[in-house]
Amino acid sequence: MKPVTWKDDPSHFLPPSRRTILQVGAATGLGLTLEGFFRAKAKADIKHYESKEGKAKSVIHIFLPGGSAHQDTFDPKPNAPIEYRGEMGWIKTKLDGVVFNEYLKKTAEIADKLTICRSMTHGEAAHERGTHNMFTGYRPSPALSYPSMGSVVSHEFGVRNNLPPYVCIPTMPTTYAGSGYLSSKYAPFSLGSDPANPGFTVQDLSLPGGVDDKRFTTRKNILEAVNDHFATKEKSDNIAAMDTFYQQAYALISSPKAKEAFNINAEDAKLRDAYGRNAAGQRMLMARRLVEAGVRFVSLTYGGWDMHSGIKASMASQLPAFDQAFATLITDLDKRGLLDSTLVMVSSEFGRTPKINNTAGRDHWPKVFTVVLAGGGIKRGFAYGTSDATATEPEDNPLTVEDLAFTVYHCLGINADKELMAPGNRPIEIVDDGKVVKELLA
Repeated sequence: MKPVTWKDDPSHFLPPSRRTILQVGAATGLGLTLEGFFRAKAKADIKHYESKEGKAKSVIHIFLPGGSAHQDTFDPKPNAPIEYRGEMGWIKTKLDGVVFNEYLKKTAEIADKLTICRSMTHGEAAHERGTHNMFTGYRPSPALSYPSMGSVVSHEFGVRNNLPPYVCIPTMPTTYAGSGYLSSKYAPFSLGSDPANPGFTVQDLSLPGGVDDKRFTTRKNILEAVNDHFATKEKSDNIAAMDTFYQQAYALISSPKAKEAFNINAEDAKLRDAYGRNAAGQRMLMARRLVEAGVRFVSLTYGGWDMHSGIKASMASQLPAFDQAFATLITDLDKRGLLDSTLVMVSSEFGRTPKINNTAGRDHWPKVFTVVLAGGGIKRGFAYGTSDATATEPEDNPLTVEDLAFTVYHCLGINADKELMAPGNRPIEIVDDGKVVKELLA
């Protein structure tokens, strides 16, 4: 490479300014090395946006693991050849020109409360990578573990009403639903069992046998003394995280009101029946209880949607329960005045192939699929984007993973351009290269 000369760039040869020398001198006088000075300066230059609660005070993320077929749920193609449209029927909804699978009758009746995004797209056809996309807003990277949306919300807003800010029902479905490069104290609290099970209880929510409140408080005080000792000896994410976990656990166990949020048996029996006495119904009912009590982000899973064969029978066995539960959830939230402040999102890691395969199923297809949104600052009764005539790719308004995440964060009051600190003091944007999709906003 040609060396730079004075004639090329005189400023290249100018001595450092007096201000710079004074800054560096002051830094070294305080015990910072030159490298440390520039590291501190880089930290100061990070984008610090204050997160303030937006229209959405909470999120319920309903994830359908395995890759739900868009053609056989929210984007049927009645006019396509049978090898594309499949054997199932379709029904009209309250949205002009939008039809759903025949098993989504109840959801069709409340479609005027939903936004159907039929042009979701990304390029990851493997389950793990597609799941990573939908939970984090990032393509997976071998160099860095990204935090899930729930963990970012936990980091930005923290605890409300002594409840964990981020809860998974029934358990954390994937490592990508975790805290990534953020401290493990922002990881989700998992119920540990299915609220549809008879005798359902939440793990670690009750005191162990033989331990009363007085004994528990004594243990807590001893634990605090031990933690203080270690904190003066060693800086560790695990120690800080465990201390946070214990504090939150104590607040949860010692607060009857907080514990009551998990008591699904307190719900009226008729409402439990309306949701459905099954995994879909009771998980969604529990999610409603939690956001109503103050949980900021609830992530729940339902079913198995990796239908490489026999897709008609598989849909017939899983869609009706989802339909009943989801329609009831949206209606219940709306009646309680909670829908406008609760963003509900239904997603999956990708869609399924346009053509039915030789085992009467569909294979992985990330080029286009559907995401359903409702409440929390999202338009009501709206269809965003379309897929083409055979549900092969977006026809218009392709919706990227980054844009979806940006929009969800915007509804919550979080600027996704904000940079968080990853290991090695690396500033990383919450979402990289996305934008808010204003057409989705109410």
